[in-house]
Amino acid sequence: MPRPRLRRKVVSEPEITYFKPAGIPLKILQQQIIGVDEYEAIRLKDLDGLEQEECARKMDISQPTFHRLVLSARKKIADALVNGKAIKIEGGNYRK
Repeated sequence: MPRPRLRRKVVSEPEITYFKPAGIPLKILQQQIIGVDEYEAIRLKDLDGLEQEECARKMDISQPTFHRLVLSARKKIADALVNGKAIKIEGGNYRK
């Protein structure tokens, strides 16, 4: 039986949870879903500029887990930007 996943600690949920390309109707857009835990990883690493070890400590997860989380988030964001998809922030494995 696999070990249960630990919930990642986030400071707060984002106030804005949806982004889309301008001028394209929402109903024809594909969307990329980013978890709140992935959002927090991007916020800590890329916006706040913290080292991965400090980010992992703040989220109460291991550094390798944090690394996988931030890579996943960056890939989803890049896909949305390059391919003109909407970005929706919801869900994920987290706690406040």
